[in-house]
Amino acid sequence: MKKVNVAILGATGAVGREMLKVLEERSFPINTLKALASSRSAGKALPFRGDEVIVEEATDASFEGMDIVLGAASNEMAKRFAPAIVKAGAVFVDNSSAFRMQDDVPLVVPEINPEDAMKHHGIISNPNCSTIITLVAVAGINKVSPIKTMVASTYQAVSGAGANGLIELEEQARAYVDKQPIEARVFPHQIAFNLIPQIGSDTGNGYTTEEMKMQNEGRKIMHLPELRVTCTCVRVPVMRSHSISVTLRTQRKLTVDEVRAAVAAAPGCRLVDDLENKVYPMPLDTSDQDIVFVGRIREDLTCDDGISLWCCGDQVRKGAATNAIQIAELLVK
Repeated sequence: MKKVNVAILGATGAVGREMLKVLEERSFPINTLKALASSRSAGKALPFRGDEVIVEEATDASFEGMDIVLGAASNEMAKRFAPAIVKAGAVFVDNSSAFRMQDDVPLVVPEINPEDAMKHHGIISNPNCSTIITLVAVAGINKVSPIKTMVASTYQAVSGAGANGLIELEEQARAYVDKQPIEARVFPHQIAFNLIPQIGSDTGNGYTTEEMKMQNEGRKIMHLPELRVTCTCVRVPVMRSHSISVTLRTQRKLTVDEVRAAVAAAPGCRLVDDLENKVYPMPLDTSDQDIVFVGRIREDLTCDDGISLWCCGDQVRKGAATNAIQIAELLVK
């Protein structure tokens, strides 16, 4: 692969730092690297390939000469700088939700729809973290028989809310043990030893913005415009790695053996499914790596064409940083 000039917009956040780590791990062909953030982070040093990269304040001029810009910033920051990135001739691989549902912006999971990345007009969107993990788990099944519906419940780790989510869970757990007052600042309620069945804001139909992403993004990524999804998103007191329970219906009835074979053969998946020996996907086993583990595969007892499964994946890596860099690798190739 040819060497390219890369910038990370939002380099000091949890996803931005993970992007630096993944770029190094995957030996991404970098000629020059820029770490960009807000003015308050300018001057910070971030480790990279045995050296350091100094954070610069992001301005419209920052993107001149860049080939690829990896976005790890807020929607507002992504919208603010997207015109300058495109004008500079770079491709913006954006992790925010700012452009995901725009018709002219590809929404890409490289294991599923890599060809869509080549249809960009300067911006490619990274999907929602839970969407990525779930669709990687079911994409092989969809190839065997198209998926008609999905019922999903997500169990999302506190790291999905950024570094402060991790800190809050640790502080609350310590306060609980020490019998001290528990404060909730990042999450709307205490998260330690609790579950919070809301992620995202109310859309007016009883679902949250996070819950609607599974259907809306799933339709676009898998090219299934009629896909129907009902989803419940729950924040759980887990440090890292999201888990999702999925029941799906396919056009033709599939056997459990067919589904297991499809999952085992699917790129980015690992079949981890041995209930008798207590072997199944868990957050602790799937953290800090890029494979989606899939298990608990069984027939849905409520309908003839349904399959239920359980999957886990690291939302900071495959759900964000690694997926974006895999998209960048498609561009370089």
